[in-house]
Amino acid sequence: MKLRQSLTLALAVLALAAIGAAVGAEQDLSTNARLLLAARNGDNAGVERALKGGAAANARNRLGETALLIGIKRNDLAMAQAMLDAGTDVNLAAVNGVTPLMAAAFGGHTQLVVTLLAKGAEVDARDRLKKTAMTYAAGEGRTEIVRILLAKGVDANAIYENDLTALMWAAGFGRTATVKALLDSGARADLKDNRGKSALDIARDNQHPETAALLENAGRS
Repeated sequence: MKLRQSLTLALAVLALAAIGAAVGAEQDLSTNARLLLAARNGDNAGVERALKGGAAANARNRLGETALLIGIKRNDLAMAQAMLDAGTDVNLAAVNGVTPLMAAAFGGHTQLVVTLLAKGAEVDARDRLKKTAMTYAAGEGRTEIVRILLAKGVDANAIYENDLTALMWAAGFGRTATVKALLDSGARADLKDNRGKSALDIARDNQHPETAALLENAGRS
């Protein structure tokens, strides 16, 4: 009986020690780590607590992502705004080169794009795939964001990786409205990529007849 009681007591002590260790480990997390963990978990209240506790707005995880970038990728605009208000550098890119502006353009967050640009986001930054905010916006059919970037000075005929233009990116995914916006802004339909294909060729190859028809008409005019 005494042996059983001793074993029970020992197991209880070990269990309490394990709980204490887990709590201690959580408490030992740096303030920056707490910020990034809260961002990853979509815990806006946790993000706010970490910031109030002294977390650095520019803290980054092992992927090089700030809480701002994490929030944008999660489509959590409240978190993104909180990090902007906290002073996060809008040009801090992840290890793969993706910037907050690229992520916002990809996600179609128009007002956030406007805000990032107002805060000095670099429109021509390229990630490791040599893509820019413009190519992400064009490929995803984010027409209004494409217009905003054009108004910010991005050349409608800028040449990107593999000699692709924004028009070709939009055409390849059948983004007809975006193709029209680019054509209206002076994008040339006769330019060709490193395979010798035009935007029209790319639209046809990817079976986007409506987009192809628009480009055919543009070629005749």
